[in-house]
Amino acid sequence: VQLQASGGGLVQAGGSLRLSCVASGRTMSTLNMGWFRQAPGKEREIVAAISWSGDNAYYVDFVKGRFTISRDNAKRTVNLQMNSLKPEDTAVYYCAADRRPPSIKTMEYDYNYWGQGTQVTVSS
Repeated sequence: VQLQASGGGLVQAGGSLRLSCVASGRTMSTLNMGWFRQAPGKEREIVAAISWSGDNAYYVDFVKGRFTISRDNAKRTVNLQMNSLKPEDTAVYYCAADRRPPSIKTMEYDYNYWGQGTQVTVSS
């Protein structure tokens, strides 16, 4: 599976961005999907994840109410809508795929495929 993330950029605090991740190479409908991020000097951490069917989602506490993860299996895409962005959201964002549903995973080592990352910078 190849994952291509896009949609990052520079935005002012309080603004919004929508990240997209397109999967190729195999069907995405059997994969749980996740978004992680890594800020400079910090470890990569999960932001949100969604089950293969889209019926269940997970959000880390610091993005609840601001970020929304969604997927369209027919288009092989998973999106992360980010609203009310804060400077501390600045990071490289990665999409990832877990080939062992159904339970949603939150640990980096549970994900088998990774995209290249897209930079999100939030200015104060």
